[in-house]
Amino acid sequence: MNRYTLHETFVVHQYSIGEWEAEPHNHNYFEIIFIEKGNGYHTINEIRFPYKKNDIFLLAPEDTHHFEIEKRTSFTYFKFTELLFSSKVNLPDRKYWLQRIEQLLHQPNIIPGDVISHEEDRNIVWDIHNVVLEEFKNEKVYYQEIISNAISTILSIIVRNITEKYNSNQKNIPVTHSKIDLILSHIRQHVYDNDLTKINYLAKKFNMSQSSISTYFKRKTGESIHQYVTKYKMKLVEYRLQHTEFTIAEIAYQLGYTDESHLTKTFKKHFSMSPKQYRKDLSISN
Repeated sequence: MNRYTLHETFVVHQYSIGEWEAEPHNHNYFEIIFIEKGNGYHTINEIRFPYKKNDIFLLAPEDTHHFEIEKRTSFTYFKFTELLFSSKVNLPDRKYWLQRIEQLLHQPNIIPGDVISHEEDRNIVWDIHNVVLEEFKNEKVYYQEIISNAISTILSIIVRNITEKYNSNQKNIPVTHSKIDLILSHIRQHVYDNDLTKINYLAKKFNMSQSSISTYFKRKTGESIHQYVTKYKMKLVEYRLQHTEFTIAEIAYQLGYTDESHLTKTFKKHFSMSPKQYRKDLSISN
C-alpha cells in the first residue's frame, strides 16, 4: 500500500525489507512508524536504539533517522502534516488538540526511541492502527474525519507517554547539553501558562539560581528566556493564523496574552504587520 489521499495530508506506506538502503534523512512531515515484525536498530538524531516487533516510533519534521535491519522487517508508516488537523476537518476540542500537536511541531525528539511505555496503551494504538488501515483502504463515507480523529487519538496517547518519560527523566540531570533540551522542552509544553515559564519557576524546577539559569540559557541558545518564549509564542500564533479559524482575541487568550492589543503589538515587532493583516495577505495569496 502506497497511496496519497486526504488532499495529500495523510499517506500510508507499507513494505517489508531485509536491508535499509536510505541515507540518514529528515522530512517536512510527521511519521508514525509501526514495526509489524523484525528487529534491528533505529537511530534517531544520532541516538541508537534496538527495535523489535510491535515497537512504535514518532518522528517530527526536524528528526533525522535511519534503520539497521538485522532480521527482515515489515513497516507501516503513517505520514502526515499538521494540515490533517486543520479547520477544514471537524475535530472536537481543537484548542486542546493544538496544544498537544504544537509540543511536537518545532522541535526534534528529546526522548527518542519506542514512544510507548505502557503495554495497555500499545494495544490501544495498534487497534487504532488497524482501524486507520481499513478506513484508508475502503474510503467509506466520513473516512477522512475518522482517520483525522484516529491519528489525533494516537498522538494524544503518544504525548501522554512521552510526557511521562520526560518527567521521570528530568530529575537530577547535570548541567550539560541535555539539560538545555529539557528546559526548552518544558517551555514548549507549558508555553500556554505564563507562570510556568517565568525565570523563578524554571530556576526552582531545574535546581539552579535565577542568575545561573539565565546565564546558562543565554550561553546555550543565544537568547534570553523571555526572548525565546516570545519567539516560540509567535510561531504558534503564526501557525494558528494559518491553519485555524480562531479570532485574534481567541488566540491571544489561548497563549496567555492580556488582550488582543498586547498580542498585536508583539506580533508587529516580529512580522512587521498585524495578525489581521497577516491573515488577510495569506487569504489573498491562497
